[in-house]
Amino acid sequence: MNKLIAGIAVAAAALLGSRQAFAQPAKPTIVLVHGAFADSSSWNGVIEILEKDGYPVIAAADPLRGVRSDADYISSILSSIASPIVLVGHSYGGSVISLAAGGHANVKALVYVSAFAPDAGETAAGLSGKFPGSTLGSALAPPVMLPGDGADLYVQRDRFHEQFAADVPVAQARLMAAEQRPIAQAALNEASGEPAWRTIPCWFVYGDADRNIPPQALAFMAQRARSRHTVVVKGASHVVMVSHPAPVAALIERAATAQ
Repeated sequence: MNKLIAGIAVAAAALLGSRQAFAQPAKPTIVLVHGAFADSSSWNGVIEILEKDGYPVIAAADPLRGVRSDADYISSILSSIASPIVLVGHSYGGSVISLAAGGHANVKALVYVSAFAPDAGETAAGLSGKFPGSTLGSALAPPVMLPGDGADLYVQRDRFHEQFAADVPVAQARLMAAEQRPIAQAALNEASGEPAWRTIPCWFVYGDADRNIPPQALAFMAQRARSRHTVVVKGASHVVMVSHPAPVAALIERAATAQ
């Protein structure tokens, strides 16, 4: 009888342990935030790797309307996630995650992918012009005026490949150009607030052939934010996550497993 009771107790403990393991995700949720002139599909290659490695992933649709309003929107997504979070931003999305992470104790890491990491009072446009090398201004199409006020910005279709995605196959870049989502002109000139990278560990990855954000500016921001590890992909364009998803996913996983 005692042996029977002991066996039942062991089985019950094993069942309880398995249920607890099932209820608590073993890995943090990865939230990916795209930048200007892109959409969530720009993360497809990275998502494939992360999900294969067992990470739950959310590729958020960044509204691209303004730093604060976009950050509030991403913050609302973060509020719906109970597990630890690794928050990842590309390009302008870096400005967004720098604000969105504030107040969320479960955001354990920030990963900047060819991304802005502004300090309080800085703008994306200002950081792009802080160092020489960006050719984005001349590649933009005439602003599209919006009803009421403001304007949207696009990259010229015939300049998109060389400017935005030079290391992506021509056919793929052509699709990306057709699918690009515009950013509100005012968003690039909106001053950032107090950045989360001051209190949350961060990691950086970017290409040394970026024509949107000068690599020197990206290196400056990584050093200032005390990046725990910075990866520079040789020959990579601004969309390093499209052309080189493996090192980007690897850095995200490194941030996810850091203590």
